[in-house]
Amino acid sequence: MVTPLITSTEPRPPHTPPADDALSVWPASTTPLAHGDLAVGGVSLAEVADRFGTPVYLLDEGEVRARCRAYHDAFPEAAVLYAAKAFLCRAMAHWVEEEGMGLDVCSAGELELAVTTGFPPEHIVLHGNAKSPYDLQAALRFGVGRIVIDSPSEIARLAVAVPEGSRQKVMVRVAPGIAAGGHAKIRTGTDDQKFGLSLADGSAHHAIARILDQPHLELVGLHCHLGSQITSAKPYLAAVRRMVGLLARVRDQHGITLPELDLGGGYGIAYRPGEPALDIAALGPRVRAELADGCAAAGLPVPRLIIEPGRAVVGPAGISLYRVLAVKRTGHRTFVAVDGGMSDNPRPALYGVRYAPRLVGRATAAPLATATVAGRHCEAGDVLAGEAELPGDIRPGDLLAVPVAGAYHLSMASGYNLVGRPPVVAVADGRARLLVRRESLDDIRSRDVGL
Repeated sequence: MVTPLITSTEPRPPHTPPADDALSVWPASTTPLAHGDLAVGGVSLAEVADRFGTPVYLLDEGEVRARCRAYHDAFPEAAVLYAAKAFLCRAMAHWVEEEGMGLDVCSAGELELAVTTGFPPEHIVLHGNAKSPYDLQAALRFGVGRIVIDSPSEIARLAVAVPEGSRQKVMVRVAPGIAAGGHAKIRTGTDDQKFGLSLADGSAHHAIARILDQPHLELVGLHCHLGSQITSAKPYLAAVRRMVGLLARVRDQHGITLPELDLGGGYGIAYRPGEPALDIAALGPRVRAELADGCAAAGLPVPRLIIEPGRAVVGPAGISLYRVLAVKRTGHRTFVAVDGGMSDNPRPALYGVRYAPRLVGRATAAPLATATVAGRHCEAGDVLAGEAELPGDIRPGDLLAVPVAGAYHLSMASGYNLVGRPPVVAVADGRARLLVRRESLDDIRSRDVGL
């Protein structure tokens, strides 16, 4: 038997963003320096670029930790799992474990990296809509705390894989029929997408019944995830109501009370000043109250709540740095081409995400002008920031910093044009250290084994 997923109730210090509105989406440690530079975590961005080259990802360790603590404050009785798909490296796994968080992984690769770093497997949850046999075998071999069932075929596949004399704790991912999220491609709570088992058509009920018939599987709770970039509390409250209704139906039909409810993540963050972000401090009490009231009305004990923040923990802690390679004026448009692009940040091409790049490392009095920050790749859609406001004297060699770059950048990076993926540098207390080295041409050549 694995130990329960961790719950932390320690008091945590507050997190305060920078006072300057233009820096409102930057890490709280951001401070202006001379000559137009900025420091994050006490480290000059220009110095990071000079030392490690560009493109480079910078990650503010203090910001990551502060955001972990904010979730413990908002959900003091809950188990908080960091969603590794947003970004994972050994240091990140170490930080979130030290901050009392569990881990949500979606593959054997994420799982093995975490466990070989020393992350306790009993505090890890594996989910995903298409788990391979290797994923499931790795989860059983390492002894993960929970496996989230996402399809009927996984039930039989997992049941026969569990070693004799053992039981694996599982949850059922439910599609509650709630549309929420910042883009159609990241809405996962409806019935017309690939994740979960429908509440409306009875698929979730059928899966629950099948799991309860498997002696090697122990059903401990329900799971749902509505989508990403949700900026309102209403979808979460609606999900609580529907999931409590299902918990009551399970009790009435099967005579069991499930002890856990995982509401996933999807907490929206601002990528540019003035954009909305979900108020976690306000959300936590509302979700907890809705859950308590719903369970009281249904005559159920309150299940232990599990949440899975990912982007909201690491996204605002990250900054990407690029060098300007070319400035080209075509008609009424100005293109600022940099040494990165869709290979290190595919999100603008996938979802139309908009960023707010900033010139750093050089002071200028030039008025701002609208420009398109374009990547170096052979695609017209390789645009990192359309309609960016940059100084009118922007020129080759300048350094651009893009805030809110910690989530779904390196984790979704590709090998397009064989340019190699950027390194990751952590900053804290005036020190910068390399976490993930730059992918080299030797790395790329070493995988090419045939003629």
